[in-house]
Amino acid sequence: MEECKQLAKRMRLRALEMAYASGKNGAHLGGGLSAIEIFASLYGSVMKFDVSNPFNENRDRLVVSKGHCVLAYYTALNAMGFMSDEDLLKFEVNGEHLHGHATRELEKGIEFSGGSLSMGMSFAVGEALACKMKNLSSRVFVIVGDGECDEGLIWESAMAAANYKLSNLVVIVDQNQLQYDGYTSDVMNQISLADKFTAFGFDVEEVDGHECFQLITALDKKSDKPRCVIAKTIKGKGVSFMEEKREWHHGSINKEQYELAIKEVETI
Repeated sequence: MEECKQLAKRMRLRALEMAYASGKNGAHLGGGLSAIEIFASLYGSVMKFDVSNPFNENRDRLVVSKGHCVLAYYTALNAMGFMSDEDLLKFEVNGEHLHGHATRELEKGIEFSGGSLSMGMSFAVGEALACKMKNLSSRVFVIVGDGECDEGLIWESAMAAANYKLSNLVVIVDQNQLQYDGYTSDVMNQISLADKFTAFGFDVEEVDGHECFQLITALDKKSDKPRCVIAKTIKGKGVSFMEEKREWHHGSINKEQYELAIKEVETI
């Protein structure tokens, strides 16, 4: 657990470095920082993968449907060795391949091209079904945002997952309660995502999305149903002036803000 916590800290610092270096192009800081511990838990403890053989058919797969969390995604891939430090310097540089939404590149550990929200959920269901039909031991994890759960395709995919008894599928909801247009309860009050996923045939568990122990324990659990782990998080986690601020869904940070953010994260 301590290793996971330290990994998350390193990732959060690196994410801030990437955002600062992106200059006026900016980055999705809010949703990236809220997802740090989710990615640290998956890559640091839960998922089965081989950096030297990214095409291994028996690998676990992570589909990032919530495209606004690449700061967490890229820093995790960097920490695991899929991406170099030089790769991260290309983030949001015109003409380079590290965009604000990830582009499928298996050599770099990226399974899915994000951008159109909710489509990753249906892609993950398809992958899980294919793995099951091939009798592979692989598990498929998919990260979605709570705002993304306003999309109908999320629930169509959920119905299919339960219908085909995809016990190898784990949906992770980054529930930070904020989306681009405001609080999720104001934009589209979902009442209870736990009740909804349960009604759709999932085995559901709610956890603190910034506690590695809770995340790892929940993500490691097996079930005869598709699983849904609802991770309760804070948008902009770790930086006081970004936490729970809609304005930091996407933004640029100046030198003063960067230095203050780094100082705060280093003292965690």
